Amino acid sequence: MAYDMYQEVILQHYRAPRNFGPLEGATYAGEEANPLCGDRITFRLKVDPGTGRVEAAKFEGDGCAISVASASMLSEKIAGKTLDELRGIGQDEVLKQLGIPLSPVRVKCALTGFAALGKALQASASHPPA
Repeated sequence: MAYDMYQEVILQHYRAPRNFGPLEGATYAGEEANPLCGDRITFRLKVDPGTGRVEAAKFEGDGCAISVASASMLSEKIAGKTLDELRGIGQDEVLKQLGIPLSPVRVKCALTGFAALGKALQASASHPPA
């Protein structure tokens, strides 16, 4: 029963992803592709230079239901956090939010958005917000 509930949540995030679309004035961006499934996700962050907090986070791209749903769920956790807090989010936390067992191929799908966010965070480490 709980498995069905998680599947429905995944489908809801896939059909109507949260924080999906372009982000004007983004401070950082990172893109990741998963050639096994054709997923491609770009995360954009707008960071307040005074506080270092994320004012807005959005993602774009396309992919399978797992990939888009995972990026959508991840995007909901980002706003208001500092870049250091984002760096503290681990792969296990991202996978756990889906609530279903995943095959190794699907794990890569679920982590595509996470990897894109990681690339945006790498950019932030070498170019602090002005």
